Amino acid sequence: MSLPCIETLLAADVALVVCARGWARDLLADYPFAGFIPMTGNWRADRSAVHVYRKKARHMHTRGLLLPDSLSSAMVLRFAGIPCAGYRDDGRSLILRWPFKKPKEPIHAVQSWFYLTRQALDSWRLPPGRPEPSEDLALRLAPSHIQAGHQVLEDNGLAGKPFILIAPTATGLHRGRIKAWPHFDTLTRALQGQGHTVLMCPPATEQAAARAQAPTALCLPPLSLGGFATLTRLAALVICNDSGVSHIAAACGARQLTLFGVTDIARTGPWSQQAICLGTSKAWPDPDTVLSAALSALQQSTHAA
Repeated sequence: MSLPCIETLLAADVALVVCARGWARDLLADYPFAGFIPMTGNWRADRSAVHVYRKKARHMHTRGLLLPDSLSSAMVLRFAGIPCAGYRDDGRSLILRWPFKKPKEPIHAVQSWFYLTRQALDSWRLPPGRPEPSEDLALRLAPSHIQAGHQVLEDNGLAGKPFILIAPTATGLHRGRIKAWPHFDTLTRALQGQGHTVLMCPPATEQAAARAQAPTALCLPPLSLGGFATLTRLAALVICNDSGVSHIAAACGARQLTLFGVTDIARTGPWSQQAICLGTSKAWPDPDTVLSAALSALQQSTHAA
């Protein structure tokens, strides 16, 4: 969801150093960043990492842009000696050099972060770019990502063949509620019964849970996030929970069904014209509804091809 912000900052011709969880390094490998600092979630360790990097890099006129709303994220850069721009949430006004109010009306996270980026660039007297984020996130995939995605399909006899990619797991809870749709097994068997190839490619830490949720789906070996992103782009359809997979598929412009039962579509739904969202923050969609939507989307995909 930060891709429009990244593209805008790069277009402003700044030396962009990204501070993010380590998994983002591979996913964003094709972007011309000046540097990448992996974050652990421990603000003291992260502050130290930023301080060490800054001391070695010796960038002039360093400024920080905080997309997360948390107090700890502001503390990381502020106590590493970097003046920051960000939203005032969580009592951060005294820490931020450039504090901004959030838009009055509720908007999608993509729009919120993009608005913040433009406000910061304007305050820094840099070109703020286009007024609204693009409808197409257009993630840049590295050649190694594309090769990895095609190779795993070839290794499993699926090169050039249509397939449905499911992601039946979703880590963590949302306000104490499980974020994973409970009917992936039923859906998988129904799709297979109509002759569709259904596969999944969970990370190593989620393989057991994914197999339990959809035991008849073909389970591919784990890939890097970039390789997995390639799979979403190659799939006839991606079916997933409101999770990181949904946002990766959206970034790749994949045709997808995203299933909701505990989270807010308007706030965290996939930023994509190719996404169909089913369910609400209070109720999961039933299996028949999802199967019908999947078959309809597959038919449209066939016609488009």
